[in-house]
Amino acid sequence: MPHAQIEVRRSWTADEEIAIIDAVHEALVAAFRIPVGDKHIRFIEHQPHRFAAPPSLSQPDYLTMVHIDCFAGRSVEAKRRLYREIVERLEVLGIPRDHVSVAVRDVPVENWGIRGGQAACDVDLGFDVGV
Repeated sequence: MPHAQIEVRRSWTADEEIAIIDAVHEALVAAFRIPVGDKHIRFIEHQPHRFAAPPSLSQPDYLTMVHIDCFAGRSVEAKRRLYREIVERLEVLGIPRDHVSVAVRDVPVENWGIRGGQAACDVDLGFDVGV
């Protein structure tokens, strides 16, 4: 049940935004083996002057930051796989590989409320977090 937030500093068409969201979701499914229907992703567009980019970027308007909040327990290899999957899938959409930053924040399952106010540690999640 990861929650993802994608932050960009340029406008994309609605179809492009959906493609970016889908790319991140597909990467989560592939790397973390979450169910396909487990999709919690926000897309946020910033005005460029409100989203600083490193001067070394060749196309600063393509800077894309992806933040993933997820249950703790994924292996380092699963996270490495996630980083690769996200970068590869966004590159196909025209976002340069070196313009993508991904941050994973591990949250203990007891610190996550789901399904009507239950702690995630008290619910059968339907998938294994320890990948």
